[in-house]
Amino acid sequence: MKRPLQRIPWRDGNQLALLHSGEDFFPALCAAIDDARRSIHLETYIYAWDETGQKVLGHLVRARARGVKVRLVVDGFGSQAAVEPLRRACAEAGVQLRVYRPEPPGPMRLLRLSQRRLRRLHRKTAVIDRREAFIGGINIIDDYDTLPIEAGPPLPRFDFALRMRGPIVRDITLIQGALWLRMAWRQRPDWRAFYDRVRQFVRRLYRRLRAASPAPAVGPSRAMLLLRDNVLHRQTIENAYLQLLAEARDRVLIANAYFFPGRRLRKALVDAAHRGVRIELLLQGQPEYPLQYRAGRYTYQDFLDHGMVLHEYMASFLHAKVAVVDDKAMIGSSNLDPFSLLLAREANILSDDAGIAQALSEALDHAIAHGSRRIQSEALRRRSRMQRLVDTLAYGALRAGVLLTGRASRY
Repeated sequence: MKRPLQRIPWRDGNQLALLHSGEDFFPALCAAIDDARRSIHLETYIYAWDETGQKVLGHLVRARARGVKVRLVVDGFGSQAAVEPLRRACAEAGVQLRVYRPEPPGPMRLLRLSQRRLRRLHRKTAVIDRREAFIGGINIIDDYDTLPIEAGPPLPRFDFALRMRGPIVRDITLIQGALWLRMAWRQRPDWRAFYDRVRQFVRRLYRRLRAASPAPAVGPSRAMLLLRDNVLHRQTIENAYLQLLAEARDRVLIANAYFFPGRRLRKALVDAAHRGVRIELLLQGQPEYPLQYRAGRYTYQDFLDHGMVLHEYMASFLHAKVAVVDDKAMIGSSNLDPFSLLLAREANILSDDAGIAQALSEALDHAIAHGSRRIQSEALRRRSRMQRLVDTLAYGALRAGVLLTGRASRY
């Protein structure tokens, strides 16, 4: 098997901090925005026009009033309810806003299914002054919105992000700039003038890269930026998971909101389990989207039959897309499902910092012990005929949806 991680550069000398849910993430992000002096670039799949979204926008607007250059990129589908109020607010404040693949107008848009419409901007990244970055699975949305509160105090969405300084920030800055430029390319009517600007930009960027000294080390952590897009990085994140599973020795702990892996990932998990690696999966127990949840449940018995341990998180919505494989940690936006692995733009960080891996493992173990229920084979077999039918139909529907990707054979 090819070793994809050997082809992607590790960045040494980073400072990484694990952020658990929006309760950690939003105060850290807003504090960084308030400290910005030159530039802010924020990308997100969902930007909700709720209390949290308006609070973050307020910090961006105040930064722009101080003379900071502010760029905001939102996905046209994930943020469709907020696009128009965002346009008005950003235009008034001087914040630059771009919408990735805006939804077609009119009530008939739901019938206009195409592979292009399914290619979404699903990554969540922010870079402040090109010296500090955030990356993870947390959207700009209130943590307590539509939570399934059954008893006791509400808990926030279960999710993670990383706050980073060091050389890895430059990699994130470059991929943000490339997408910003590509979106401008699609929107420009004056092509000749635009091509001239592109040539000038490329020349300036080339000179800067040649003149730039290596980013200084600020911490002990080594990190790698993993992308998924539809040109150069079609299978990078999936291949990274495959290599990590092939090299796993002791324990694999995966928390994933939408868990519907393809054939290769399923085989890699089974192979690792047969080698004696302990495989634990923390999955949704409170479904935000019943189709994906039911389709995933259809596959649980196979994983259990191969000795894996499965848990459903019941305390709140699980939105995490993270993994701990021995002493390495994966944190980012990519689910292990066809949407993320075959269609969307995603961004993950792989870290071999044992401290980050331990902190993430402890957070997941705590969630398993105090907010989850273990899935037992006996309970699955006792499902009613109706439940079995619903799970089977959901699985079939999701498999049929994969046909739109043109890669149905991988599932």
